[in-house]
Formats: sequence, structure tokens, C-alpha cells
Amino acid sequence: MAKRINKVIELWEEGQPIYHEHPSELSYEGGLEDSKTWADMMLIDFEHNPFDTVGLTKFMQGLKDGGPTASGHLTPTVVCTLPSNAITPEEVRYNAWQARHVLTAGIHGILHTHTRSAESVKAFVQITRYPFQDIGRDIIGEGLRGAGGQKKPAELWDIDQGDYVKVADPWPLNPKGELILGLKIEDRHCVANVDDIAKVPGIAFAEWGPGDMGMSFMQPDAHDPPYPDVMNDARNKIK
Repeated sequence: MAKRINKVIELWEEGQPIYHEHPSELSYEGGLEDSKTWADMMLIDFEHNPFDTVGLTKFMQGLKDGGPTASGHLTPTVVCTLPSNAITPEEVRYNAWQARHVLTAGIHGILHTHTRSAESVKAFVQITRYPFQDIGRDIIGEGLRGAGGQKKPAELWDIDQGDYVKVADPWPLNPKGELILGLKIEDRHCVANVDDIAKVPGIAFAEWGPGDMGMSFMQPDAHDPPYPDVMNDARNKIK
């Protein structure tokens, strides 16, 4: 029996690794098909693909209607990237509507890209949180997610709206939270600030992006190993 809405959090709390795949297609039928996935998490790429939140909403409904998973969860964990980056705090805040729309579709997390500074990452955490959440507010600031979009995700998570707004908060900052926020630390500017970036409360995971990292270090063909020393050094700092 599932202990968590978010399967990934449950596995991490047990010290387990997690595995992901990409969706077959963003449609109701795609959700039905992917509800039987072997993977713990579905990663949806809106960084490089059309920002189809209508398809995402249908996909999430298909996942639920086709569920539960073999592990007893309503759906696999679903995480999205966004069309915008997190290069500056201003970019994050001006594009907060993108985070708001994917969260309203009922997903369980966001993986943000080109996260270059601690201030950008703080803004990222802010846009995913409701203003009444006070854990870590002294560091991050007040949450910026507005009320009004909680009906659909609450239905998909099989909880009432009052409970949704309480648990739709980043874990592990909020131990009861069911959202996971991730970072792509993927260029030389990010690496320069990696220690400060990694200290921001509210972040659950991070990765490097070898394609963008290689381009940032003037190595456009270095997506795959063996990597030049400068990229190995960057990867080790991020790890």
C-alpha cells in the first residue's frame, strides 16, 4: 500500500534509487498506456517541446484512470521541465505562470533549467509555494502561487482541496510536502555558484546537463563521454 502520493519521495525516504522514462504522448490515451509503466517517474520535456498543458492535463487524467500502479500509487510521479530558464530571479518570476499551469495539471514536480544563482533558485521555490506556507520563509521569502487552481490537482491526487494546498509544497523542506523541485546545473555560470545554489532550501535533486555544459565550455560535441577535464571537473563539483 502506498504511503505517499509522490512515489519518488516514498522511495527516497526508504533510501532507494528511482528510475524514469518519457511519456508515449501527451493525451488521455497516452496516460492510460503509461499508467502501467515500469518507471517510478515520467519526465516531460517542455524545455524543447511545445508547452501543451491541455495535453498534459488529459495525460494526467489518463494516468489516474489507468491506475493504480503496481506499487499501489495513484499514478507514477510526473515531473516537467519548463520553456523558460532560471538564469535570473526576474526570469523565474516573470514566467511563474508556466509553473502555475503545470502544477494545476496535477503534476508532482518541476525540473528547472540553467539555474545560475541562489537567488534564481529561491525565486523558483517561491513560485511553487502557497503564501501561507511558512517553513523556510525567512530564507526563501513568501510563496507566490495563488489560490484558484487547486480543484483539478486535488481530484487527481484523490484528496480534498484543503488538503491539497497543504501538501502541494516542496519536499524535503516541508516533510509532509508532495512536490519535488529539481535543478539543472548545466553551464559554467551555474558551476561557479554551485555551492550557494545547492544550499537553497526546497530543492530535492539536481543534475548536470552535458550538452549545455559542453557548449558553455566551447565543447559543442562533448555531450557524451569521454569528457574533457574541464567538464569532468564541473561534474564533480555538482556531484
